[in-house]
Amino acid sequence: MTPDLWSYRSDVYGTGQTLDVIGYDVEATDGKIGSVDEATYEVGQSYLIVDTGPWIFGKKVMLPASVATQIDPQQRKVFVSRTKQEIKNAPEFDETAFKETAYQNSLGEYYGRFPYGTP
Repeated sequence: MTPDLWSYRSDVYGTGQTLDVIGYDVEATDGKIGSVDEATYEVGQSYLIVDTGPWIFGKKVMLPASVATQIDPQQRKVFVSRTKQEIKNAPEFDETAFKETAYQNSLGEYYGRFPYGTP
C-alpha cells in the first residue's frame, strides 16, 4: 500500500499529538536546509513550507508531510528523509499557486518517485 504523501507518518511525533513546528530548523539527510516558515496539519493535506535562507538564494520549498521522519521539540528540529539535492531538484515553490491541486500534484509526482521514508 502506498502511503499518503500529504499526511504525517504516525511515528513522527507521538500518537495523536500536535506540535507547532514553525521556526524549527529542517534537517535533510545530509545537513540543514532551512527553517519551517509555515506548516499545516490536516490529514491528507499537510505540508511544510521551508525558508531555505542563503542555501538556495533565499527561496522557499514545499515538502509533503510524509517526508518528515522525526520532530524533536527539545532541539527544535524537523528531520526529513530527503537529501539537499533531492529537495533542490523538486518543482520550484510557487507562492501564488502552492495551495492549488495542479501544483500539489506536480510536487506529489516528484516526491512520489522516492521510496517511502528513506532517501
